[in-house]
Amino acid sequence: MLPNRPAASPAARAAGAPHVPLPERLRPRTLGDVVGQRHLLGEGMPLRIAFESGQPHSCILWGPPGTGKTTIARLMAEAFDAQFITISAVLGGVKDIRDAVEQAEKVRDSLTPQATIVFVDEVHRFNKSQQDAFLPHVESGLFTFIGATTENPSFEVNAALLSRAAVYVLQALTANELRQILQRAQAGPATPVIEDEAAERLIAYADGDARRLLNTLETLFVSARAERVERITDAWLLRVLGERLRRYDKGGEQFYDTISALHKSVRGSDPDAALYWLVRMLDGGADPRYIARRLIRMASEDIGLADPRALRLALDAAEVYERLGSPEGELTLAQCVLYLAAAPKSNAAYVAYKRARAFVQQDGTRPVPLHLRNAPTRLMKQLDYGKGYRYAHDEEGGFAAGENYLPEGMAPPGFYQPVPRGLEIKIGDKLADLARRNAEARAAQKGHDTSPIDGGAGQAPSSGG
Repeated sequence: MLPNRPAASPAARAAGAPHVPLPERLRPRTLGDVVGQRHLLGEGMPLRIAFESGQPHSCILWGPPGTGKTTIARLMAEAFDAQFITISAVLGGVKDIRDAVEQAEKVRDSLTPQATIVFVDEVHRFNKSQQDAFLPHVESGLFTFIGATTENPSFEVNAALLSRAAVYVLQALTANELRQILQRAQAGPATPVIEDEAAERLIAYADGDARRLLNTLETLFVSARAERVERITDAWLLRVLGERLRRYDKGGEQFYDTISALHKSVRGSDPDAALYWLVRMLDGGADPRYIARRLIRMASEDIGLADPRALRLALDAAEVYERLGSPEGELTLAQCVLYLAAAPKSNAAYVAYKRARAFVQQDGTRPVPLHLRNAPTRLMKQLDYGKGYRYAHDEEGGFAAGENYLPEGMAPPGFYQPVPRGLEIKIGDKLADLARRNAEARAAQKGHDTSPIDGGAGQAPSSGG
């Protein structure tokens, strides 16, 4: 998102002028200089209309790093001839907010009144009380609030502040847009030629982030001058940057989007896609231990009893990585991902657990039936604790048919419903057979005892097939 500005002259540098970073030297001065975000800044698009209206409004600019959030805020201030106050939520606090209010009041009450735009970078870093501090001044019109965030504002910005601001979603720059920026950066004096293969690697590394591209270019230009390199080849680029050539952002929304893609690919039984997302994360420097923990979760949530070996394999993969570290241990994580993706899927255990939790949370505290209670003392036995309990191992087939294991009066909840896949086919058949034996035993018992007996204890649902 860069204008075609000339770099500082050699004379200015020689005169001791402070160094201005390349991203700042190439920052756009007009909307026409901006590269990208045509869905917002093109003719007839929302932000273009806002600029042309002559009336600033509070907004939140949400998008990946290096997509022009700060640039757009600055251009908005220039377009409306407004005082521009920047607050960094990473470094700032309530004092900065108070100072901004004082500055806004000062220019409002001056002989030549001026509007104020308060720009809060990384607004999601402010806590609730800090965000609330803006509300009365936004409502009174003392200043226009513009927040920039890389995180989803619906999660990170207070609802009250969010309701008073329009949300504009910025997109990562495309490869063609990054090429335009690269060409502008190379137009400066005494810059080395960048060969096509090296340029494509830089663009891929930038991953839609103009600031990352320009910061990397500045590093390359400094190194090239020091080594008197006139052409930047791919081999030289790799030697100079080395491990910096990782594209993955270990923090923020992209992190969670990528782990989500890995999880959904495993759940969807696509080994190639799962392996791709795993390597994307590893290539970007994600902590393999975090990935290992997520694989353990997948084994329980999406495979469960359809293949109980999956959980053991995921635990083994985590242990092997701890022993081998990177890069050797990463192969074991890849092996685990492939196994989980190819394994039969069942979320029956996951669903059963959630059903049971929901039931217990809304249900009363039911007493444990006397026959299921422990009776370690004489008094407990006198109170009939444990009386009538049937020891399953002494029953035919190791199963006490007709026994009740639920609280009195509680109907069979049917939390667990095996799916007709993998080992759960056999589990479903076994539980269906036990349910049949329970029903037969209770029917026989009713023939000898006319009193009602609570049904459902130990009753298993059908296989769900």
